[in-house]
Amino acid sequence: MPKIIYVDPDGTRHVVDAPDGTSLMQAAVANGVEGVLGECGGSAMCATCHVYVDPADGGRLPELGADEDEMLDSTASPRTTASRLSCQLTASEDLDGLVVRLPEEQI
Repeated sequence: MPKIIYVDPDGTRHVVDAPDGTSLMQAAVANGVEGVLGECGGSAMCATCHVYVDPADGGRLPELGADEDEMLDSTASPRTTASRLSCQLTASEDLDGLVVRLPEEQI
């Protein structure tokens, strides 16, 4: 089971076992990671699961889709080149050890 590391703005780390096929948003919510809200349930409709992924890990992620790209323009914290919606990232062994940083605010 891949481990995903969520890092709060204050540096607190949450290491979560994310079952294969589970979105990073679902894994965060199920494990009480407070910086990920996922208000739309994973439909890429609210941007409350915004995270920052280290650009060095970009090659491990699927390409940014049009819906995700559009929603990232609506994030509460600034969008950067490292921004992704965690609902659009699916846990797999390829993502084991992935570190995602949580924004200061989601709404």
